[in-house]
Amino acid sequence: MWIAAACGSALFAGLTAVLAKRGIKKTDPDLATALRTIVVLAFSWLMADVAGSLGSIGAISLRSWMFLVLSGLATGASWLCYFKALALGDINKVVPIDKSSTILTVLAAILIFGETSYLPVKLFCTALLAAGVFLMIEKNPGEPGGTRAGKGGWLAYALLSAIFAAATSILAKVGIAGVESNLGTAIRTSVVLVMAWAVAAGKGKLGLIKAVPKSELGFVVLSGLATGASWLCYYYAIQ
Repeated sequence: MWIAAACGSALFAGLTAVLAKRGIKKTDPDLATALRTIVVLAFSWLMADVAGSLGSIGAISLRSWMFLVLSGLATGASWLCYFKALALGDINKVVPIDKSSTILTVLAAILIFGETSYLPVKLFCTALLAAGVFLMIEKNPGEPGGTRAGKGGWLAYALLSAIFAAATSILAKVGIAGVESNLGTAIRTSVVLVMAWAVAAGKGKLGLIKAVPKSELGFVVLSGLATGASWLCYYYAIQ
């Protein structure tokens, strides 16, 4: 069952990237992150209610709360970097680097959780993933957009997005021990919401909300729904 959930997470994550790219052509990426988090929050708490897990929130241990909050902070940081990278670079280069968080997560799981079963196979496949990421971001000398990609700073933001995403997975794995996955997702999303809007307010971007094109707002909302679906599948799988 976890395999189906993980595949669903990958599918919705792919949709998130495409929809998000369409939603930030003229919209500030920090503001887009804050807006779409509202959608993810509503979606995640609704699913937690449907799953009937809201009543168990009082039984969550202090340790789980701590790791869920830290996971939410890491997620918020990853999102902010990811949307900034998408705004500056090409989606077919930003996404592979962001998804290289898989490589970091596998290595961290081996070191932290001792997940060493079939270790040679894991390391070989991880090396193949790393090679694939490198090949996808390698730029041909005459490729259009090379100047923008080289000077836009998208690579640094994409790498930071991957690092924070890997931290998210490790922290969440600890945080959702004994916590229903939908409820854990909802709690983490609440932290992301506060962080995203705090960043947007701190940068003085709240006044830009009225200038967000309605067409882009629609894609931001859809990307939020795709993200919520991806998260629910993902944390069900790792639980």
